[in-house]
Amino acid sequence: MATNSDLVISFSDFKELKNIDRPTLMKVLDDVFRTLLRKKYGSDENFDIIVNTDKGDLEIWRKREIVPDGEVDDPNTQIAYSNAIKIEEDFEVGEEMYDQINIHEFGRRAILSARQTLMSRITELQKDDLHKKYSERVGEIVTGEVYQVWNKEILVLDDEENELVLPKNETIPVKDKFKKGDTVKAIVKKVEMRNGITPKIILSRTANTFLEKLLELEVPEIFDNIILVKRIAREPGERAKIAVESTDERIDPVGACVGMKGARIHGIVRELGNENIDIINFTNNAKLFIQRALTPAKVVSIDIDENAKRAVVYLKPDQVSLAIGKGGVNIKLACKLTGYEIDVYRDVEEEEYDIELDEFADEIEPWVIAEFKKIGLDTARSVLDVSAEDLTRRTDLEEETVYEVINILRAEFEDEE
Repeated sequence: MATNSDLVISFSDFKELKNIDRPTLMKVLDDVFRTLLRKKYGSDENFDIIVNTDKGDLEIWRKREIVPDGEVDDPNTQIAYSNAIKIEEDFEVGEEMYDQINIHEFGRRAILSARQTLMSRITELQKDDLHKKYSERVGEIVTGEVYQVWNKEILVLDDEENELVLPKNETIPVKDKFKKGDTVKAIVKKVEMRNGITPKIILSRTANTFLEKLLELEVPEIFDNIILVKRIAREPGERAKIAVESTDERIDPVGACVGMKGARIHGIVRELGNENIDIINFTNNAKLFIQRALTPAKVVSIDIDENAKRAVVYLKPDQVSLAIGKGGVNIKLACKLTGYEIDVYRDVEEEEYDIELDEFADEIEPWVIAEFKKIGLDTARSVLDVSAEDLTRRTDLEEETVYEVINILRAEFEDEE
């Protein structure tokens, strides 16, 4: 057999293919060669194709019936007795004879066409296998190596050198800075088809599922469904809140997730670029759940409107900034976690005199008042209870403007006294 043909050389390369099972590969090869046989001989029914996927070679054998000289009706299925005994003297009329087909008999053009068909079919199989493999892994964590970093996405190779894509908007802002050769861990978010034929595996490090799966890896009780992750709210790279519940009353779900001296949660925090993680006990008691969600702030009282899904929360003046959090992140996550719109107010004694900021509209510009309201400060005393340094940091106001406002507000209370 001519093992130097283009077709056989290309076939030898295919024995190194990964992710394609042997029966499927053999069927593809069989189909390609039978197409060649039908084109040349009109039928492939009397041919046997033997494929050796280990060595990367193949043999094609044709079966023909030996008939008396002069009675050959179909040269493809019959051979004259005189020609048969030239191959082996012991042949007799009526017996079946097998002869090996040299691949060069198909012609160079047919061989090249078959080679292209073979490569195309193998490529399709690889794409189908990749799509199936990662479609089944959506929601799972994968680890890969950064191969290329572009402006909008990062190309990652898995352990079989399949290409995965981590978009920049799926990375943790500021914290994630990858370069070629780095190891990256992420969740398989989805599998898309580019141009309807090529699978594109999208990864994410910002999805809530990523945090949940990291917890599952660190906390055996979650993997065993002893502890359930009920809800997650997250601002990637800044803060996350997780509500957990235990199916075994003997196990403290929060303590199990945090671990001894924080051992379990610290690994996750490091993976997420020092993202602060609050773990609380889940409850169906809305008031209690909102109270826990506003951690680390301590709540005085809560009024709930179930129909509007709104909650009014009262706190001591020194707890307001804790409830709101830097840039409003804490209260935003509490809203996401509980499903309620939460309004925070200072809990003051009735006799304590206070004034709404809007009352100062003739002295303080409306846009400045709006900046204070953005961080939950809507009265004069609520502003005065926060240091000038914190007010400057938490708003978009200049330090000079903050001090001007403080002086105006203080003057009002001095006048009252």
